Order: sequence, then C-alpha cells, then structure tokens
Amino acid sequence: MTTRTPALAIEIDRQKPLPIYLQICERFRTAIAAGHLRPGDRVPALRGLATQLSTARGTVELAYTILVDEGYLQMRGAAGTFVSPLLPASVMHSANEKGRRGRPAAEGAGTAKTPEVSQGQPMPRQVALTVAMSGEPKPLQPGLPALDAFPRKIWSRLVSRRVRSGERTMLAYPDPMGYRPLRERIATYLGLSRGVTCLPEQVFITGGYRATLELVLRSLAQPNDRMWFEDPGYLLARNFLTESGVQFVPVPVDDEGIDVARGIQLDPQARFALVTPSHQSPLGHMLSLTRRLALLDWAEQASRWIIEDDYDSEFRYSGRPLPVLKSLDRQDRVIYCGTFSKVMFPGVRLAYAVVPERAVERVGRVACSMNAGSPALLQAAVSDFMEQGHFARHVKRMRALYGQRRVLIALALEQAFGKRLRIDLPPGGIQFAAQFTEGPDGPVDDVAVAARARAAGLAVVPLSIWYVNGRMRHTPRGLVIGFANITDASEAARLARTLRTCLDG
Repeated sequence: MTTRTPALAIEIDRQKPLPIYLQICERFRTAIAAGHLRPGDRVPALRGLATQLSTARGTVELAYTILVDEGYLQMRGAAGTFVSPLLPASVMHSANEKGRRGRPAAEGAGTAKTPEVSQGQPMPRQVALTVAMSGEPKPLQPGLPALDAFPRKIWSRLVSRRVRSGERTMLAYPDPMGYRPLRERIATYLGLSRGVTCLPEQVFITGGYRATLELVLRSLAQPNDRMWFEDPGYLLARNFLTESGVQFVPVPVDDEGIDVARGIQLDPQARFALVTPSHQSPLGHMLSLTRRLALLDWAEQASRWIIEDDYDSEFRYSGRPLPVLKSLDRQDRVIYCGTFSKVMFPGVRLAYAVVPERAVERVGRVACSMNAGSPALLQAAVSDFMEQGHFARHVKRMRALYGQRRVLIALALEQAFGKRLRIDLPPGGIQFAAQFTEGPDGPVDDVAVAARARAAGLAVVPLSIWYVNGRMRHTPRGLVIGFANITDASEAARLARTLRTCLDG
C-alpha cells in the first residue's frame, strides 16, 4: 500500500502576536478538519518544513510535539510523521472549531489553570509534560535516569533467556495483579530497603505511575471526592487528576514539605492526599517527621487515604533518609507507589502499588475489570534482575554516579549564570529546581526561557508551571533540570553555556 503524501501549503504570518509554532498547529488542525489531510497521510519532515517556513527546526518540532500530544499526528521514527489513523470522525469535523475556541479556563478546586501566553515562545503545561516524558532522550531532561550507565548486556541476557525458555506464561495473557515472582521480590525489597512490611498479595504491578493512579482512584474514589495536592506538584499527576474529574485542592509546600495544617484549613473533609514525601516534586524538600505524623493522624481520624509517591528515593547523597510514610502507618491508610522508570529505565513501563489489606479485594476486582496487566516477559526479566542481585548493585552504582554528576552540572550552572540563578541542591533524586533571581526588568519569564532552551535541544521544564497559578507575579520562576545523563565536566559546561544563552533571548 502506498502512503499518500499530499501537497500541503503552510503559511505563517510573522506580524501576528500568535507564536509561529502555534500558527503551525492551527494550520494543521484546519487542514485535517477540511479533509486536505486524511488519517494515514504523511506530513512534511521537520527539517523540510522548517526550511520551507524559514524558521528554526525546534519551532516546527515544538508544533509537532503538541499535535502528537493532542492525538492529531503520530511519529514513527525513521518512517516519518503521519496524521493519526485513529482520529475519530467527530474530531475531523470539529478540529477547526476546537482549534479556534481553545480550552476554556476553569477555576476553583479540581481545576488547573493554564498559564497565559507569554512573550517569546511560551511552553504550555501539556507541552512541558510531553518534554518531561518524551521518548526521545534530551540533555537536562528531568526524571530521566542515566541511560548510558544501565547494564544493557545483563538486561539483554536476562530477557533473551526468558524468550528462549519457551515458557507458556510468557505468551499468555498477563495476570492483572502482576507476575507473582516479581510481586514477591518487590515485597522483600521494600521490607529490607524501605521498612515497608507487606505481603505479595498487596503488591499490584501496573504499566506506569499514571496507570497506578487510575487503578487506585477507580478502586477507592467516589464521585465528588476531593484530594489534597501539593502546590507545586507533579505535572503528570495533576494533568491526570484534572482529566479524571477528581476535585483536587492545592496545598502549599514549604521547606518541610506539604503544609498539613494549611490543608486542614483549606479542606478538612478531603478524602485523599497525594504526596511526594521523600523528594518533593519538583522542589526536592523532604516532608518533616512532624508533618508526616500530622498527615497520618489526619488520615486516621476519618478513614482517609494517603497516596505516597516514592518515585526516586533510592538515590540519596547526604544525611540519613527519613522513614517512608508507609513504614509509619499503623492504621493502614497509606497506599505506597513506586516505579522502575527512575531506578532502571522508563522504557520498561513498570510501576507498582502496595495496597492496604482492607482494599486488596476491591483493587483486585478493578484490576481485572480494566483488563490490566503488563507484559509478563518484562516483569519476569525485572524479577530475575532483582533476584540475581543486579538491581541492588545497579542502585548502589547509580547513587555514587549521580552524586558526582549533580555536582558537575551545579558547578557549571553557577559559573555560567553567576548570581542570575540560585541553586539549592536537594539531598536526593535525579533532578533539581533552580530559581532565577529577579532582573532589572522584573521576574524572568521562565516559560519563554524553557521554550528557547527546547529549540536549542535542551529539555528543561519551567518551574512556574508546576504551580496551579503559575503566572502570578509572586510565583517562583526557574527551571527543573535533570542531571543523571551528564557524562563529564566539559559536557556540563557546554550545556550550561547553551542554557545561559536562552536566558536573555
């Protein structure tokens, strides 16, 4: 079958206040709605369209990223970029109207206000989220572990051995609750390393953190339930909560983590709290022991649920880690969530939740109804990786390596930015938030800086959009920066200089 490559004339108006990349998005939506582009059609390559429009390749890439994220396009690697064959007929007829209308700005609890378009090339929250979760690794990308240091030969051997074994369980439908040996390994690991006492029956394997949240909320949440949510807080989680209809209540974060007393003032009857106590996302603070106990007391008083996202606590570089909430939980109100994306590599797409015993049956029923279940082959390989000691050795090596790499980029940024950037390295994690100091013209537009950085090939994310009201004048402005893939001092210096050029346009 021959792929149709229609002639597509895209024009941009440089006099319009609308940024070029948004104009490109608008033209594609219009062409799809009018039928000029049909599902399965190939669209111009990034470089070709950039040349045609006399604009930067990064500008076209940003537009394509938005269209892929919205479901209009699909990127197929070397094969090119295509109009998604999964576009429903309703989208084909309404895309143009939707593109003109945009999304209405919702206000109040349970909504996330989209930052206003700023001068320069703004980066909408959804685009920034795509950058952070992008399948194509980019320098300074937050949340991305060291892909160069993962023991790929060992991993390949383990996967190949499972493939050659011919086990029928590797070919059948996976267990919706997860591969039993892996559940056992996780339960043992958590007991030894995190002080979490649990049975394998309490461990549920999912296809990632978003899938974990969906499983938990579909099992335990009821219509109109409200949830405390850290402000600033994890972008992916906030985006999912907004889409799922849960009414989230932004609760401020300070140096001691989420302000529990303030949360009680804002909404004492909320039924859930979603927290990152070991390494607050994105600021990096630890939830103090006093607040941990206060949060547990709040949950115990009215049978509320705490969702503890312990996403990268394996990596700590100074001081003794505080106990995880789950290890302090005497009334079984904490749902503990972990992931292999940060410890191993994100492409494995495996995460897990430790569910209180009283909720195991309910969560199990929902897991079956969702037809959930991650590929048994990958689960079995991870189980072997843990059983044979590779997992523990890898974590130990990465802890030392990341401790060195975070210092390299911090020193390089300090040299490149001077007093224009304030860096307070957190005691753990694989990313940190750096804040701009206010310049003579007022607060730095971190959204515009991040957009320019993306055009330069860097994947930093603006700090302000992690806040619910991110465009308020008093909102901290800065960048969330990943450091795990910095290989040496020269690379750190080069990336820091490139980022510095993006500060002033």
